[in-house]
Amino acid sequence: MIKKTGLLFIFLLITLLTAGNIRAQMVENSGQSTLFDLPPRNLVDIPTAGTLPRGYYDIGMRVYYNGGGLGYIDIGLSNRFMLGISYGAEGIFANYKPTWNDRIGFSLKFRVVDELEYFPAITVGYSDQGYGPWVESARRYTFKSRGFYGVVSRSFYFYKWTAGWHGGINYCMEDDVYEDNEVNFFIGFDATFNYNMAFLIEYDFALNDDKSSSPMSGKGRGYLNFSIKWLFTDNLEIELIAKDLLVNRYEADTFAREIRLTYIDSF
Repeated sequence: MIKKTGLLFIFLLITLLTAGNIRAQMVENSGQSTLFDLPPRNLVDIPTAGTLPRGYYDIGMRVYYNGGGLGYIDIGLSNRFMLGISYGAEGIFANYKPTWNDRIGFSLKFRVVDELEYFPAITVGYSDQGYGPWVESARRYTFKSRGFYGVVSRSFYFYKWTAGWHGGINYCMEDDVYEDNEVNFFIGFDATFNYNMAFLIEYDFALNDDKSSSPMSGKGRGYLNFSIKWLFTDNLEIELIAKDLLVNRYEADTFAREIRLTYIDSF
């Protein structure tokens, strides 16, 4: 616990002090050229301080193990505020009856502070959409939802890459029957290169998912996730995800493989 907290503080210090040019935090007209001109709204699972500009929306589908699928839509109601809904099931892409999630997922995000030259963007939000199969006996998703959260993001240029550091804190509101609901921390990094490619990496400390008495909890290693994103067209991105690289889940033999498709446009 002490080691994890120390690493978090070091990361946040780097985030706040890193100098460099700032990635644009909003789009002011319809001349937006590509998806990568927008700041990322999420990495793999964790949120960033980025939001959709006013009048923009994204529609996506995430395909995960056991034939699972999760569909979602997000809408930018202003340059600071966005909301989204999502719904999915395990076994959609299979030859047996799907097991639908217990409820429709809901999310909202509000950017409190825009990124300045020497200060990160700060955003608060809420999301009750977890990832992976819904486990009815434990009343939770396999990978818990974020719940209430706050996140800071700091972007910069490295060589010819546009990149960003992200770090935050969250409290999950899922009614976990094993009462493993501690305050949690997460960090991440993204980089865009070669005009149409990006990679994203994140680490979720999973302090709210390591209770030894719970058969649904992780092993205490946290969740390390990685993805490569390809801008297929100006509006469509394809993402290959490697999830739980530390094999924190007891039921897993290796890391999970997922695919995410996202289409973004404006009204």
